[in-house]
Amino acid sequence: MKTDSIFYRLFQEFPSIFFELIGEPPEEADLYQFASVEVKQTAFRIDGVFLPTQTEENPIYFAEVQFQPDSEIYSRLFSEICLYLRQNKPKNDWFAAVIYPTRSMETGDIKHYREFFASHRVSRIYLDELGETASLPIGIATIKLVISDEETAIAQARELIDRVTQNVGGGIPQQQLLQLIETIIVYKFPSMTREEIQAMFSLSELKQTRFYQDAFTEGKLEGKEEGARLEKLKTAPLLLRLGLSVEQTAQELGLSVEEVRKAAQ
Repeated sequence: MKTDSIFYRLFQEFPSIFFELIGEPPEEADLYQFASVEVKQTAFRIDGVFLPTQTEENPIYFAEVQFQPDSEIYSRLFSEICLYLRQNKPKNDWFAAVIYPTRSMETGDIKHYREFFASHRVSRIYLDELGETASLPIGIATIKLVISDEETAIAQARELIDRVTQNVGGGIPQQQLLQLIETIIVYKFPSMTREEIQAMFSLSELKQTRFYQDAFTEGKLEGKEEGARLEKLKTAPLLLRLGLSVEQTAQELGLSVEEVRKAAQ
């Protein structure tokens, strides 16, 4: 599973989740821009940086996601941060958060950097210690899905989908949350078929997923010329494979049931 890319997308699309993780109000995200920053003239790249967009009073936040043992994690992290501060000379203060799946994954020695931790300038977050998924804000609960084992991930994804559709997204748009849950499942189960993944969603939820929208894109349903009907007929088998019934597909495409049945043959 490509954990780094999942967290990069998560923090880019839902920066409020990061601020919830570090115990800050999620509204703080409105004051920041998230990016992956390369430190010039070195091989260093910081996983993610939340840069203030409005004032020097707001600190810079460095985010490091570590899902593999690395005894040099802290020497590398603080080298990256210090180089960034030297090269960019920001006037803002800074803090950092290191995100681990479990405490056992932390193998770095903090001896030379203990003052950073004692002052709470740097915090460590262990995803498996955040609490029960059902009691967590929806954004943090979605993060925990990343570390769920295969036996429970599908059930937890289904519970998250139910929470999203019950309008408990904590201010995060429903469509974005559904697409993020879908993406995590795709990464966790690369061998699952499109149909198996979509089976977790109801029709109304399915319409908001990327796979469903891709099917429409592949079929070029937006065409308004004479060939639009033919494109709809090409799209019908795609929607049927996603789990829609013949009747539902006909309704979605504006075709007759008989046309859909013939297109599926």
